[in-house]
Amino acid sequence: MATAENRSQSDQGPGQASGTLAIVGGLSFGLFVLHMIFNGRYGYFVDELYYIACSHHLAWGYVDQPLLIAVIAWIERHTLGDSLHALRFLPAVADGLLVLLTGLIVRELGGRRYAQALACIAVIVAPIYLGLYNLLTMNAFEPLFWMGCALVTIKIIKGGSPKLWLLFGLLAGIGLENKHSMLFFGFAFFVGLVLTPERRLLRSPWPWLAGLIAFMIFLPNLVWEIHRSFPTIQLLRNVQRSGRNTELSWAAFIGQQILVMHPLSAPLWLVGIWYFLADKNGCRFRLLGLTYLIILFCFLVLHGRVYYLAPAYPMLFAAGAVAFEGFAERGSREWLKPAYVAVLLITGALLAPFGYFPILPVNDYIAYSQALHLAPPRIENNHLGPLPQVYADMFGWKEMAAAVAVAYNQLSPEDKARCAIFAQNYGQAGAIDFFGAKMGLPRAISGHQSYFYWGPRNYTGECMIVMDDRPARLSQLFDSWRKVATVYNPYSMPYEHFDVYLCRGLHEPLAQLWPRLKHWN
Repeated sequence: MATAENRSQSDQGPGQASGTLAIVGGLSFGLFVLHMIFNGRYGYFVDELYYIACSHHLAWGYVDQPLLIAVIAWIERHTLGDSLHALRFLPAVADGLLVLLTGLIVRELGGRRYAQALACIAVIVAPIYLGLYNLLTMNAFEPLFWMGCALVTIKIIKGGSPKLWLLFGLLAGIGLENKHSMLFFGFAFFVGLVLTPERRLLRSPWPWLAGLIAFMIFLPNLVWEIHRSFPTIQLLRNVQRSGRNTELSWAAFIGQQILVMHPLSAPLWLVGIWYFLADKNGCRFRLLGLTYLIILFCFLVLHGRVYYLAPAYPMLFAAGAVAFEGFAERGSREWLKPAYVAVLLITGALLAPFGYFPILPVNDYIAYSQALHLAPPRIENNHLGPLPQVYADMFGWKEMAAAVAVAYNQLSPEDKARCAIFAQNYGQAGAIDFFGAKMGLPRAISGHQSYFYWGPRNYTGECMIVMDDRPARLSQLFDSWRKVATVYNPYSMPYEHFDVYLCRGLHEPLAQLWPRLKHWN
């Protein structure tokens, strides 16, 4: 009996192979276009404003991420501009590339035209991917590095050149400079390698060279962390102690995986796990199935956010699609093939707004959510307004900067020259830096995240506009203060509704007070 791989090689002639590539390429490009149509509908996301600020302070690391996202923001600002479509261009490209990668993984596993299309469509309709790739964040690029390593692994196991390990190391290293959670993939992959017959590969120097390459690429960020006593670890501990993140039971976490990846896609990735672990054609790639399970276990134990596991699913969709293609072609089951695709596409469109994909105007989304009694999973324990958190974090920033600008522009020229604008968090500071620049505002200062490292600059504290603080605390810090503005947007997060104060006469020099203003959470 021919294996799936042999069938793929024998059944796909040059014409069919090019036709398959056209289908996968068409799906990839179509998804890119879809993102570019809708990714400017709402406003700038809070983290995007922060990454733009980081791109003005390029460094080997930041309190809450490695360097790559700031470099990407810098490149986009200097080549495409800083509009929403410009900032979200590369994430849209990345989603198209993820679809392409998924198709290539299916092909390497022996899947033919239908399996490749099915796996790609599963990626396209997954609500979590629609949301992640709608924004400029580290999460938009992370799946490319995980799945790039998975594709290289499949090629190596199939007898490809051992020099492919160098590409694996390159992808893993750049992935570490994108997001530290690449370490989870690397750890799980290595454990899976040791636990499977593929540990024979460790007798070769090539995988060790791959590890060395990844380490050397990661080294500048590691040195940055060491010299600052690992600020990222300090931040993570603070977040854990604060109880900010929503913690789920193991059953609830797995249930959320089913929801965010699309409930009707669950059979596909569950079968994908089985295919890697137990199928006679797929068990040679058992390493990848174990990699997923080990990462899942890590995030269950550590109470990771529901989207942390998202980068691992395309390879499971690929494996499940190969298995489903074989199942549907036995007996009189061919009708299942178009039926499954149709159901995925229709329900994918219906669920897209709940994956933070803004295809609906905001008021229509609110009505739609209320009618269906559905909402995206909560990732933090903050009080919500009419919108879920990720959507809410796209509203109110320009109005916030405008409110501060009104107060600032009422100052005398002498006061303007010495007045600092102090923000409580990087969202507020990022809004002042981005929108305020066009309103005549100076850059904000803050003790939050990497803004703390950028310091108070040359401000002394004799005049400060303070955003969102308690009058009792202001009385302890300043000789005088008065409310000068109120920030409010009905769609923004409730904790971003606050008063703005003009304060004078800080009781001690700002540089001396600065270490106590550090806020990493």
